[in-house]
Amino acid sequence: MKERLQKVIAAAGIVSRRHAEKLISDGRVSVNNVVVNELGVKADAAKDIIRIDGKTISVEKIKHYIVLHKPAGFVTTLHDPQNRPTIADLVRDVPERVYPVGRLDYESRGLLLLTNDGDFAQKIQHPRFEKPKIYRVKIQGRLSKVELTKLAGGIKLSDGIFKPENVKIEKTNDKSCWLRLTLREGKNRIIRRGFEALGFRVAVLVRDAIGDLKLGNLKEGMWRHLTGKEINQLLDNTANESRQKFLDIRQKINNKL
Repeated sequence: MKERLQKVIAAAGIVSRRHAEKLISDGRVSVNNVVVNELGVKADAAKDIIRIDGKTISVEKIKHYIVLHKPAGFVTTLHDPQNRPTIADLVRDVPERVYPVGRLDYESRGLLLLTNDGDFAQKIQHPRFEKPKIYRVKIQGRLSKVELTKLAGGIKLSDGIFKPENVKIEKTNDKSCWLRLTLREGKNRIIRRGFEALGFRVAVLVRDAIGDLKLGNLKEGMWRHLTGKEINQLLDNTANESRQKFLDIRQKINNKL
């Protein structure tokens, strides 16, 4: 069955669909020995010979779905030009090459998904599904009621609004406090930038959950395979959230009629 070339490449676990599109645009992909540089081209993974930089790809791979407890001091990429430690160093014993689904910045730690299933990655991180992510944050200083109110109303940043949900103070010390919050957006370093705009520096940032998937007792630097139930929950929840969003939009339209 013919599908868009970028989808076929992503399904092979080579790169994400977005990166596959760049490979195609850069002229690094060929189908049956003909270089392709247009995104509308389709191919049949079962019949066509697809190559990237001259190397034939195959979609006949075992799919891996992994949850990693990323430590601080690791870059969420498979290769770093500055030769810093990367998450690839932590999953060397995975038999297939896996790619991160989303990101955690260099200083942050916590739950990170990796997979070689491009379709799974696409569904999990697509902005329209707004997967809720739970974080624990330690800031230097203590939040007042006024500042908590500002957080609830949203903090204006150069690229949008930082507006966490369910913000709760877990513990306070003389010079710092721990908070728990939920985010549905994934802008670069938005939690750190949001608190900096409020006048606080983030000392520790931990992602504790994505949807119903929790970090649990997984130790820093360790990984495990997701269970079939966990995979289905992530995908089912994605589908349910999409359906609910459609119903909410339809209800708003009906209310205006």
